[in-house]
Amino acid sequence: MPHEIEPARGKLGILTPGLGAVATTFIAGCLAVRNNIAKPIGSLTQMGTIRLGKRTENRVPLIKDFVPLAGLDDLVFGGWDIIPENAYDTARKSGVLDGQTLDLLKDELRAIQPMKAVFDQDFVKNLNGSHIKSGKNKQDLADQLRRDIQTFKTDNDLDRMVMVWCGSTEAFIEAGPVHQSLEAFEEGLKTNAPGISPSMIYAYAALKEGIPFANGAPNLTVDIPALQELAYSARVPVSGKDFKTGQTLLKTILAPGLKARMLGLAGWYSTNILGNKDGEVLDDPESFKSKEMSKLGALDYILQPEIYPDLYKDYHHKVRIDYYPPRGDNKEGWDNIDICGWLGYPMQIKVNFLCRDSILAAPLVLDIALFMDLAKRSEMYGIQEWLSFYYKCPMVAENLYPEHDLFIQQTKLKNTLRHLMGEDLITHLGLEYYYEN
Repeated sequence: MPHEIEPARGKLGILTPGLGAVATTFIAGCLAVRNNIAKPIGSLTQMGTIRLGKRTENRVPLIKDFVPLAGLDDLVFGGWDIIPENAYDTARKSGVLDGQTLDLLKDELRAIQPMKAVFDQDFVKNLNGSHIKSGKNKQDLADQLRRDIQTFKTDNDLDRMVMVWCGSTEAFIEAGPVHQSLEAFEEGLKTNAPGISPSMIYAYAALKEGIPFANGAPNLTVDIPALQELAYSARVPVSGKDFKTGQTLLKTILAPGLKARMLGLAGWYSTNILGNKDGEVLDDPESFKSKEMSKLGALDYILQPEIYPDLYKDYHHKVRIDYYPPRGDNKEGWDNIDICGWLGYPMQIKVNFLCRDSILAAPLVLDIALFMDLAKRSEMYGIQEWLSFYYKCPMVAENLYPEHDLFIQQTKLKNTLRHLMGEDLITHLGLEYYYEN
C-alpha cells in the first residue's frame, strides 16, 4: 500500500544560510531550467529514473513523475549572508556561471536580497562581513532568525519551507555538555555558550518553525543529541552532512569497485587546490580539520579493514587542501592510489579530477531540498539516512555505522521511494532458473 503523503500544493520556499557561490549557482540553475535556458544535469530528482517491478514489465518512470515532488515553478528562494549583495552580483563575482547566462536571469536574481546573517568569527576565521545580526544573546539571534522565516513565508505566500546550509565550513568542535540535551542547549543559547555555533542556531530556528534542515557542510550542527531531540519531538526531518561533490564522490565510486574485486590497498593520497571562498575558509587549520574529518571517514567504512585485514589493514590515507586563488571555483583533485593484486603484486591508479565545485554542489541542493520536503509531507522525521547518497559524512541513528558505498546508498534511496509509493523493493532476488530435464 502507498504511504500517505500530503500533496505538494502551493509554493515551497528554499532558504539557504549562505548566499555565496554554491547557493547562487543553485538558484540561477533552477531559474535557467525554469526558463528553458539549460538542462538540470546532475539532478537525480529531475533527470533520474526508477525501475519498478520486474525487468520484463519495462516500468521505468522519471523519479519526478513517480513521487509527488514540488515542481521547479513552485520554488521560491531566499537566504542569509554576511555580504549584502544580491544574488546576481554575488553570482557574477563568484565566476561560476558565464555572464551571458546570468544576464538572462538578471531581474529574478537581483530580486533575491540576503537577510542579515548570524555570524561568529571564532568559527570562520578567514571571513569578514558587515551584514550581520546583533543581539543580547544567542537566544535573541535564534528568535530573529525565526522572525525572518515567518516574514519570508508570509511575504511570499508560501505553503512550506526547507532550509539547506550552504554556508562556510565552521571550525572543528566536539560535542560537549551543552549539546547533550535540548534543555542544556536552550540554556546555552541564553548564556551565550561558546560551543553553540551559528549553524546550530540556524538549525534550531528552522526546527522550532517546523522546517526540515539539511547540513551541506562538515560542521557539527544538527548531528548533536539536543537538536536531534528537537527534530524528533517536533516531527521534523533532518539530514547531513557535507555535500559529496568532487574527490570524495570519486572515492565512493572507486573504493567499492576495489573491494568488490578483492584488490588490496596500501595507500591513498589525495590533494586538492581550490581558489574560491571555500578554499579561503579551509586555509584556516581549524576549519580544515572539520573538512578533513569528513573526507577521511569514507574509506574505512567502505573497505572494512577489520573484516579484511589482509587487504586493508594499516593502509595510509592522506588528505590535503591547498588554497590557490588563481583557480577560483574550478577545483582540481589529484589522487594517487597504491593497490595490490594477485599474490600481492603492486599496481597504481592515478586520478586527476578537474571539477567545478559549485556546479557539482548545486544539483545536490535541489535534490536534498525536494526530498526533505517530501519526507516532511510523508511524516518521516528525525535523521533521513536514505539521503546518505548526497553526503560525505552521512548522519545515522545512534549505534549504527554510516553507509558510504555510493551504489548501496543509491539502492537505499530508490527503495525508500518505492516503499513510499507502495511498490516492491528491488533486491535482485526472485530470479527464475530453467534446467534441462
